[in-house]
Amino acid sequence: MTLDHTHQMLLRSWVSSANGHPDFPVQNLPLGVFTPPGGAGRRLGVAIGDEIVDLPANEEWLGIAADWHATTLNAFFAQGASVRQALRSRLSALLAEGSGAQGKLVVHTAADCTLHLPAHVGDYTDFYVGINHAKNIGALFRPDNPLLPNYKYVPIGYHGRASSLVPSGTDIRRPNGQRKAPDAEAPSFGPSQRLDYELELAVWIGQGSTMGEAVSIDHAESHIAGYGLLNDWSARDIQAWEYQPLGPFLAKNFGSTLSPWVITPEALAPFRIAQPPRPEGDPAPLPYLYSEADQNSGAFDIDLEVLISTPGLREKGVSAHRLGLSNTRHMYWTVAQMVAHHTSNGCPLAPGDLLGSGTISGPDLSACGSILEATQGGKVPVQLESGEQRRFIEDGDDIILRARAHKPGFASIGFGPCVGRITT
Repeated sequence: MTLDHTHQMLLRSWVSSANGHPDFPVQNLPLGVFTPPGGAGRRLGVAIGDEIVDLPANEEWLGIAADWHATTLNAFFAQGASVRQALRSRLSALLAEGSGAQGKLVVHTAADCTLHLPAHVGDYTDFYVGINHAKNIGALFRPDNPLLPNYKYVPIGYHGRASSLVPSGTDIRRPNGQRKAPDAEAPSFGPSQRLDYELELAVWIGQGSTMGEAVSIDHAESHIAGYGLLNDWSARDIQAWEYQPLGPFLAKNFGSTLSPWVITPEALAPFRIAQPPRPEGDPAPLPYLYSEADQNSGAFDIDLEVLISTPGLREKGVSAHRLGLSNTRHMYWTVAQMVAHHTSNGCPLAPGDLLGSGTISGPDLSACGSILEATQGGKVPVQLESGEQRRFIEDGDDIILRARAHKPGFASIGFGPCVGRITT
């Protein structure tokens, strides 16, 4: 990824709310799908400060061949990086101070719009690349063998349920399922009592791949359209009973919350870093998963934060409580390695497919990406300023995911919130 004029730190916009905006300055320009005030159908848009640029309404200004009147980003994703980069460059110029486009471009106040999932997700795959989370969870479920031997050779993943992916702001109903207490003779059926969140990076697939043909590690980046946040809600009591021998099922597929804005690879170019070196003694990736270029710049430095807002906190007017602050640098496998492995057996990817990173936790309790880790399996409750305690997520709780990338010499950018509330 190259840096250009769109990344200049001093670049300012005539959209005044964009200047110094914590998520959407003019250096970001994420893609999404929204309904404007009045409910005039779903439209493609770009976030800028507290506004949304209406792409179909500004088609003549863009001068780029694309189906701007589509209701999802799938077709745009399929066009690949060149069209995406052309749109970014054009919008950067139009939205810059002194461009002459102020009062001419059609923009909407974001607070008056409804945001939707940015693409139709045909397939969703959830990986498990957060090694600290894998160790912590493994220690709870398998104290004698927390990290299975295949973990450091294989980017572990499973196929999730696309039909229960929902945009930020959608309530999640507490799931029912079979649960078996350790001292019970037989399972019972009822609402999950150990409901959890998972702090994940979402990866949107752009150009697809052909069935039977693997995407090489050197070309994997060209298949990425952008990034977001994913909360893959998890019913831990249901999961503990059902996950052996085939893995996640009803404990995971009742709901997963996605942030609505797609942060492009171009926006994240300044925040790429080398993949952190593997600990001494860990095996090197197999050749199909190894690229020197990917090792040198295939990782990201993005802060990932998870907060909780409970009924008690809201009643007292207290801000959301931080549950964990992690970072994407704790991913054991890069995104390119995830794509290369996913297609290594010939499995095809399609525009709008979604990959989840799996829970990204840091090395200590302040950086946990799930409450199961933060409370050590429910043994040590989280103490809240309202006087409440949380061992797991209760009805009425909001879980808020945030992501911010910052680096000296560049404007900081964010992903926008990813929020879900648990209901009965």
